[in-house]
Amino acid sequence: MLYWTAMKTKLAYLLVFVTVCASSFAEEEAKVGEIDYSTLSYEEEILPLIEVYCMDCHDSLVHKGDLNLERFETKEMVTGSIGLWDRVMKRVRNKEMPPRKEDVQPTDEERDLIVKWIEKLEVDNTNCDKVASENSTTWYPGYVMSRRLNRAEYENTIGDLLNINLEVSDMFPADGSGGEGFDNNGSALFLSAIQVEKYLEAAEIAIETAIPPIERDASADRYSRFGRPMAFASPRGPIREVSDLVPRFPRQKDHARSVAWDAVLFFAREAWRRPVAKDEVDRLMTMYDRAVERGDSPREGLKLAYKAVLVSPNFLFLAEPEPAEMGDYPLGSYQMAARLSYFLWASKPDAELLELAAQDRLQEDEVVIAQVQRMLQDPKARALGEQFAMQWLGITQLGEITKPDENKFPEYSDALAEAMREETVLLFTRIVQENRSLLELIDSDYTYVNEALADIYGIEGIEGEEMRLVALADPNRGGMLGTAAVLTMTSHPLRTSPVLRGKWVLDQLLGDRVPPPPPNVPSLPEEEGKNAEGLSLREQLELHREQAECASCHDRMDPIGFGLENFDPIGRWRVALGDDPVDASGTLPNGKTFNGPEELKQIVLERKDQFAKTLTRKMVGYSFGRNLTRYDHCVINSAFAKLKEAEYRPADMITDIVLSYPFRHRYSNGQTD
Repeated sequence: MLYWTAMKTKLAYLLVFVTVCASSFAEEEAKVGEIDYSTLSYEEEILPLIEVYCMDCHDSLVHKGDLNLERFETKEMVTGSIGLWDRVMKRVRNKEMPPRKEDVQPTDEERDLIVKWIEKLEVDNTNCDKVASENSTTWYPGYVMSRRLNRAEYENTIGDLLNINLEVSDMFPADGSGGEGFDNNGSALFLSAIQVEKYLEAAEIAIETAIPPIERDASADRYSRFGRPMAFASPRGPIREVSDLVPRFPRQKDHARSVAWDAVLFFAREAWRRPVAKDEVDRLMTMYDRAVERGDSPREGLKLAYKAVLVSPNFLFLAEPEPAEMGDYPLGSYQMAARLSYFLWASKPDAELLELAAQDRLQEDEVVIAQVQRMLQDPKARALGEQFAMQWLGITQLGEITKPDENKFPEYSDALAEAMREETVLLFTRIVQENRSLLELIDSDYTYVNEALADIYGIEGIEGEEMRLVALADPNRGGMLGTAAVLTMTSHPLRTSPVLRGKWVLDQLLGDRVPPPPPNVPSLPEEEGKNAEGLSLREQLELHREQAECASCHDRMDPIGFGLENFDPIGRWRVALGDDPVDASGTLPNGKTFNGPEELKQIVLERKDQFAKTLTRKMVGYSFGRNLTRYDHCVINSAFAKLKEAEYRPADMITDIVLSYPFRHRYSNGQTD
C-alpha cells in the first residue's frame, strides 16, 4: 500500500496530489476529456484521490458498507475487482461519495478523472473474442453449459410444439436463479428425481390433451385432431402427407409402421430442434412396436413414441455438442437457432429458423440481423416481457409471496394481481415490438389497464377484464414507478415501505448495489401511523439514519422511497396519512431535492445512461444464460453504445448482443463421449 506517512492532513494530501499531477494539466485550457486515461498511473494519480476523499470511511479499520479500498495497492488489484470499482464509479459520479457532510469534497474535474479512469479500465481489460472452458471461468468471459429448459420455456415449447395452451409449469418445483437474477441460468437449473417424475406426468398430460380420444372418421380412415395436411421430406423416401400430429394409417401393419416412423421422425426433429438420426428414430419406435404387439392401435402406439420424445434429454435440455478439438468454435446452425429462439421467445425455433439452420445460413450476419428483426415483431416476443422484464424488475412473485392484507385492502384480488403483472408485460412488449425508447419505462404518458386496475388508478370509462392501452393525464402515474405492480411489490401487507421502494429504484433501475442490513436492526411498525412515542414513519427513519452503520444506505434509499409516498400499498393515489398530509419530498445525498413522483422521475431520467447500462447488463446476462464476469464488459459496453446511439430504442442493442462473439461461440475441452 502506498502510504504518505509524512502527510498529516487532507490539505497536505491534496497539495502533493496537485504537484504529482501537474504534468497532466500542463495546458491551462486543457479539459479532462482530452486526457489519455490509459496512460494515467493508478498509484500516482488515482490512488492519492482515493486516499484523500475515501479512506476515512473505507480503509481496513472502518470499511463502511463492507467496502475496504485500502487493500487496492496497484492497478492490477483494481482490475481484479472491476465490478466493485464499477460501483465506486457510480457513487462518485452521482456525488454520493464522499458524503455531503464531509468538509473536503473533490472538484468536478477530480470526480471526472476517477470516473473516466475506471470506465477506461473496464474497456481495456475485456476481451470479446474468447469464451470459457469449465476450468477457467474466473479469467475467461464465461462458460455456457448445456442446460435444462426452465419451467416457462418448457411450457412454451410444449405449447408451440403441440399447438395447445396447456399450463403445466406449476407441476414442477420452482427454478432457482443465478448470475444476473434470471431463472434461465444453467448453473442453477438442476435436475432432481421429482422433476423426472413430473416430466413423465407432464408428457402424458400434454400428449393426451393434444391427441384426445375421438371418433374414427371411416370415410377418410383418418385419426386427426386438426385435419390440415402437412408435407415433410423423409430421408427414406418421397414427400409424404401427414396431419399435424396423427397421420393416416393404412390397414397393412408394415405400411402403418412406416407411416408412424415418418411421423416420429418429424415430431422428434421439431421437439429436439435438430436433425434426427435413423437409429434415434428406431429407438423411439420401440415404444410404438410394444404397444402394437400388445394389441393397441397404431394411434396409441404413436402417442407412446411421442411421449418418449418429450421425456428425452434431447427435448428437456438445450444440448450443444462439442467437437473433438480443444478451443473456441462457432455454434452449429441448429444450436444458434435454439439460442436465438430461447433468448427472444423462450421457446423452440419455428419452421423458418429450422429451415435456415438446415441451409447453414445462421452464421451469416445479415441473415441473423434479419431474423432478430422478424422475431421481435412476432407475438412470441412477448416472452421478453413475461420472462426478462418481470424478473429484472423483481415482480414475478407479486400475488404469490408478496400481497397486501386482504382485510385492510379488500379491493385486492388474484385477478387484480394478474392485471398488475400484465400491465408490466404489455408495457415492455410494446416498447420492444415498436422499438420505442426504453426511457418510457421511467416516464410515459400511457399504460395498459382493465376495469379493476383503472379503478385503482382513478381512470374512468374502462369496463371489463380486457387490458387496453390508455392515455395518462396524470404525470405522476406514467412509467414503472407509477405501476401498481411495483408499488405493491415494494410495500408491506399493511403499509408502504419507503425503504423497499427506494432500494428497488437503486437496485433494479439504476444497478446500484444496496447491501443487506446489519444484524439486530430494530424493526419498524407493521402498520401505518405514528408509533407509541408519536413519531411518524419518516421521523423514525430519520432517527434510524443517525446511526453511522445505517446512514450510508438509508441516505440513498429513504428519500427516493418517500418520493412515492403518495401511492398507497396497492398503488392508489392518496394525499393524507391519517390526519397529516403526505410528505413526498426528499433530499438526495448529492443535495438535489424533489417533491413527489413526477419530480422524482425527472431525477431518475438525469441518470438515464446508468439506467440504460443496467438494463443492457441484465439483457446480456439473460441472453447468455449464465453468470457474467468482468470480461463481459466489452459486450455490455458495445451493446450499451448501440442503445445510446439509437436514442435508447432496444432493437440495435438486442441485435448487437446476438452478434457478439460469446453469444455465437462455445468452448470445447476436447473431450467427447
